Amino acid sequence: MRIMAIDYGDANTGIAVSDPTGFIAGFTTVIRAYTPEKAAAQIAALAEEHAAEELVLGHPLNMDGTLGERAEKAEALAVILREYTGLPVVLWDERRTTIDAHQILFNAGKNGKKRKKIVDAVAASLILEGYLTYRRGH
Repeated sequence: MRIMAIDYGDANTGIAVSDPTGFIAGFTTVIRAYTPEKAAAQIAALAEEHAAEELVLGHPLNMDGTLGERAEKAEALAVILREYTGLPVVLWDERRTTIDAHQILFNAGKNGKKRKKIVDAVAASLILEGYLTYRRGH
């Protein structure tokens, strides 16, 4: 089962797609879209292109587990994605993934400008890896 993970942002949205077995992360990219509808349309096109069967959307809860503005935006996008794709959308707790992605890229020697271009794709990969690990354990 091919799974697509999404790290949704106001301008940049990271995408990571698993291999066909749903075991490891493969393809990654960043899309630019300034509205949820435009992001959903691009995500739907990528989901179709990569034959994704399930979407995992980062759900950025506050550190205390409560819902904030970003989590509410993710929930609203999930509704649109279900409509646009007809695929199941799993909201996945993504606290700290962007921070961890910046740290990974910093440790790999990527400067600030290079990090900014790919950090969302790395964050989507971390969401996907976490979800795939969870699935393997159940």
